Amino acid sequence: MKQLIMLLCAVLLVSCQEETPKDHVVLTGKITNPNSDEIRVYNKTYSKTIKVNEDGTFSDTLKVEKGKYSFYDGNEGTTLFLENGYDLNMTLDTEMFDETIVYTGSGAENNNFLAKESLFMEQTLDGDYDILTSAELGVALRDAKDKITEFINKAEGIDTMITNSSHDRLDATIQSYQRYYGGIAKLREEFPKGSPSPSFEGYENFNGGATSLGDLKGKYVYVDVWATWCGPCKVEIPHLKELEAEYHDKNIAFVSMSIDDDKRHKGSWENAHKAWKKFVEEKELTGIQIYAPEGWESDFIKAYKINGIPRFILIDPDGKVVDPNAPRPSNPRLKEMLESLI
Repeated sequence: MKQLIMLLCAVLLVSCQEETPKDHVVLTGKITNPNSDEIRVYNKTYSKTIKVNEDGTFSDTLKVEKGKYSFYDGNEGTTLFLENGYDLNMTLDTEMFDETIVYTGSGAENNNFLAKESLFMEQTLDGDYDILTSAELGVALRDAKDKITEFINKAEGIDTMITNSSHDRLDATIQSYQRYYGGIAKLREEFPKGSPSPSFEGYENFNGGATSLGDLKGKYVYVDVWATWCGPCKVEIPHLKELEAEYHDKNIAFVSMSIDDDKRHKGSWENAHKAWKKFVEEKELTGIQIYAPEGWESDFIKAYKINGIPRFILIDPDGKVVDPNAPRPSNPRLKEMLESLI
């Protein structure tokens, strides 16, 4: 009897020990083709850097508050859902980052849902919304929202903290798309194809003298509105140079209009002007380089309601609008458009 009691006590003791939850997350994994020798897991109140070994493996413990965290490998990122007690393993290949993320272990179900949801949302919202009318955009976004909502609602066994957050995120994303692409659609409604284009008069030319839109009559004019401090503008420069070289003997003028102003150059218009001149010279920019005399307040900028850059505008040989928000030089659709016109 005494032995039986001791055995029962031992079983109860082991059971109690097994039920005691861990006060941390064990996070392990392997990254194929790692971008860095470390990864970072963080949110607004927490941050931890984890070493990545030469073979791409990593392992660490994290004491966290239950919720979503960002995972960043030095180049790309994803979202984790962590709760103390998880023993979560993650694998991915950076050459197909989102498509290859797989989780195993405790907490895997919640995190695999997040990975699949992110990929599904990206694929569902991958469309040429910038060519749609306001009405077409409304239909397309409603359809996309319905599909993603259905995907979320079909999830079973997923923490409600995740699904509730997913619905909130979807609402915010759709609203963001509506604001941005709705603005483009409205712009095209205000400046329909074939309507007279706003003009610029006597803007300083880098090569000397001044240039007006009227000087370029008889040619298509592709206007790049940019500034020396604008990162996305700089990304487009190599693509613009390639286009200029390819179409140098065609009936088109490539005009780059800088809106560098005093606000971005220590309150000095002189500094802004010098920065523009220096950048054009050092980067050996081609095409027609002009300077908007009043930056954002210049007539052409205000007339076209430009409140973000880069912005590209295509005007026909008669000074009429072809597209008030033309494709960027890096977008293959621009060449398709030019080939159809020139």
